[in-house]
Amino acid sequence: MPYLLLVLAAMFWGGNYVIGHVLVSQADPIIMTEARWLLTALLLSCLYYKQLFTNLHKIKRAFIPIFFLSLCGQVFFPLTLYIGLQTTTSLNAAIYMSATPGIVLIINGIVFRDKITLNNICGVILSTFGVFFLVMKGNITDTSVFHNINTGDLWAMGSALSWAIYCSFLRLKDKTIPGNAFVTTSSLLGAIMLIPIVWYHVSAKQAVDLSSYTDKEFLTGLLYLVLFPSWLSYVFWNKGIGEIGATRGEIYTHIIPLSGGVFSILFLDVNLKTYHIISALLIGTGIWFCSSKRKKKANLVAPPLHK
Repeated sequence: MPYLLLVLAAMFWGGNYVIGHVLVSQADPIIMTEARWLLTALLLSCLYYKQLFTNLHKIKRAFIPIFFLSLCGQVFFPLTLYIGLQTTTSLNAAIYMSATPGIVLIINGIVFRDKITLNNICGVILSTFGVFFLVMKGNITDTSVFHNINTGDLWAMGSALSWAIYCSFLRLKDKTIPGNAFVTTSSLLGAIMLIPIVWYHVSAKQAVDLSSYTDKEFLTGLLYLVLFPSWLSYVFWNKGIGEIGATRGEIYTHIIPLSGGVFSILFLDVNLKTYHIISALLIGTGIWFCSSKRKKKANLVAPPLHK
């Protein structure tokens, strides 16, 4: 079950890359991020207010780690991604995102003293190569994509780093706090933390055109961001990581660019190519290596975050 949850979460985030790239072409990324988390916070507060108040004492006791996780996962990760997608391609953003499993291995090894197994190393190498093969469209000798590094690329790199930190430090969350209550709290904190950023950003502009935010297509895309990447993905990801640990679970990040490619084929009339199939096989094999665990090595897995 945790593997299925991680796959679904990553697929929803793959859609976030596609939808987000479309939406930032007509909307301000900072305002859009605030709208995303404000609506998510309102929705989840209505659905899970009983869990929220029941576990309020636990949330207060664990406020610092929850605040830190919200800062990385709900603020920095999507905000830097959307800003970056304005001036860099989704291809570059996917490449940077593919580096997060390696970053997680390093953070877990240095900060939490986790042991890195041969399976972890092989899985990361295989799946990373699969992602590169995908984003390079099978032509791995074409390095022209790296020749034009701009501020958008730097923002996208920051997004990947934020996500790696979020996944590594997710183990600090109080495991007795239900996933829905945790995501609701994180959404509320994210929306609140974004308010001064939005205020400063809007006050620095002479005028803000809000007409695009009432467009039917924009509202439909925003609804997807609220329901799937903001709500279900975080709940599923937290539960999955809690079951198998960040070191093994972070490899599922590679499904994000893969699913983004699949969604492009289904909804954007992109033709299926041979490199899509080869990339899927490489990524799938890498995930299998990281997901499989050797006997008598159960101590390598982080304790579950949820019951």
